Amino acid sequence: MSVNFTEGNGSHVTKFFSWLDFLVFGVMLCLSALIGVYFGFFAKKKQNTTTEYLMGGKTMGIFPISMSLIASYISGISLLGLPSEMYVYGTQYSMIMCPEAFVSITMALVYLPVFYKLQITSSYEYLSLRFSRTVRLMGSILFLVKMLLYIPIVIYVPAMAFSQVTGTNLHLITPIVCIVCIFYTTLGGLKAVVWTDTLQTFLMFGGVITVMILGTVNVGGPGVVWERSHQSERLEFFNFNLDPTLRYTFWNVSFGNYFYWLASCSVNQAMVQRCLAMPTIYKANITILILALGIVGIVSMSCYTGLVIYATFHDCDPISTHIIGKADQLLPYFVMQISQSVPGLPGIFLSGVFSAALSSMSTGLNSMTGVIFEDLIRPMAKKPISEKCASLIMKVIVVVIGTVCVGMVFVVENMGTIIQAGKSLAGITAGSLLGVFSMGMFFPWANAKGALVGGVASMAFVSWISIGSQIAIAKGQIKFHTKLVSVEGCDIELLNNTDNFAAIPAIVEEPLYIYRISYMWYALIGVATAIIVGMAVSFLTKANSAEDIDPDLLTPVIHRFLPSKARHIELLPHKQDVAEHQKSSFEHRLKE
Repeated sequence: MSVNFTEGNGSHVTKFFSWLDFLVFGVMLCLSALIGVYFGFFAKKKQNTTTEYLMGGKTMGIFPISMSLIASYISGISLLGLPSEMYVYGTQYSMIMCPEAFVSITMALVYLPVFYKLQITSSYEYLSLRFSRTVRLMGSILFLVKMLLYIPIVIYVPAMAFSQVTGTNLHLITPIVCIVCIFYTTLGGLKAVVWTDTLQTFLMFGGVITVMILGTVNVGGPGVVWERSHQSERLEFFNFNLDPTLRYTFWNVSFGNYFYWLASCSVNQAMVQRCLAMPTIYKANITILILALGIVGIVSMSCYTGLVIYATFHDCDPISTHIIGKADQLLPYFVMQISQSVPGLPGIFLSGVFSAALSSMSTGLNSMTGVIFEDLIRPMAKKPISEKCASLIMKVIVVVIGTVCVGMVFVVENMGTIIQAGKSLAGITAGSLLGVFSMGMFFPWANAKGALVGGVASMAFVSWISIGSQIAIAKGQIKFHTKLVSVEGCDIELLNNTDNFAAIPAIVEEPLYIYRISYMWYALIGVATAIIVGMAVSFLTKANSAEDIDPDLLTPVIHRFLPSKARHIELLPHKQDVAEHQKSSFEHRLKE
């Protein structure tokens, strides 16, 4: 299959997605599917119990869990979006790597010890133990909303890339990707997801490293990349401007993004579920450290690749000349430009992007299934659900959710750049969830009413800001400063396609100031709103006494400040539920 492109010198050529590319891509999909088949039918322990299907029997090793965590976080959004952000807006966004170390430390010391002490399957069980079942239901729904907004973007990204390099209809590829992902997630449960993530992590790194090195060699070396980036003023790392409306500054990328990543890692069911699948908390903390190193590595290479792309097209911008329609198409276009010297490169690249997408989607499906079953279905069941029936229900849930996500891809097509769209939507629920969990772990006085009102108020407030901002951007009321591009080196035929006339600026209505705030602050705004409103409501509706809260439900960081009586409290009703749950799980494993 072929697709038409225009070379940087203006000559029109046809780039082929060869049989070798299809073979590489097909092998990746087949291996992913076979892993699901193995764990579904041939593994020693079949995925027919809740513990095996959702937690891998709590016998998973450090290596596969670490690779799964990396693959879960690095989606196709990052692989395609990060280079385009560097190309269009400069390198300030690359400072997102700074808070990752602090996020890992925070997760290991503050949040994970609480979840591990309670030994729960769903992180939202904590909200039931600390507050009430209503708050748990709210947290579960917020998580499901977040993932339903996120997964369609994850699906759209590789489908768009595949469509661009092969000419295949995007809506033909989307169901194919989802069917493969739904297939192995349904059959193999967490173990299949984790081991396919491991395979896909290697493909991801392989694709990024190959493209990065070839691009650097073709342009003349790292020195040329750095020099051309410097001349265009793209190298910007420490913009200390305090204006919150600027798209990227050191402050919003470092501090604002810290809370987004903290929400994504510390209380997110997808991450917590994998950490709890480890046999000890020591091993869980090692996986978190490896996660931090892996993220820094892949983000660094993706950001550098964006500078390589600019160095390649420094005198003939493919966006201005309408060779491509959106900045998110830069990396696929770049790969096809350099693919002539390396047979199979488009296939390797596309396998890497699809691997990132498949890992994120399968993780989302598996974690959403756990939340729906443990937090929504099981509590409403009048009779105990047998393990065989539970396994069947969870597999049906995976299929249903996957189908819904495919349909939502149509909505994603009409959004802005994928990095901003993804984080803007995720920020709606990320800050709210982190705020509610933090309220429960740090503030013993917080009660159920405060948590419920604080969580809902936070989500409503950030939704208003996020949606209002997206509408203002669509209307042209909000525009962001972009870095310099040039078309001086383009062929005359391409220059004719350039919008080289001076358009008369239209008079647009100024949007509300709050709509102009950078999307990087959304998670922090959500956290602050949830805690402030939640604590105010708690004190207005008779706050809890610190002596009445089981210390196991509070982060170890504040134990030294608790009343001495609280540190020696007997089992409360909610603690008895946990004890019974642990005893039941232990007895079940003994029977196996």
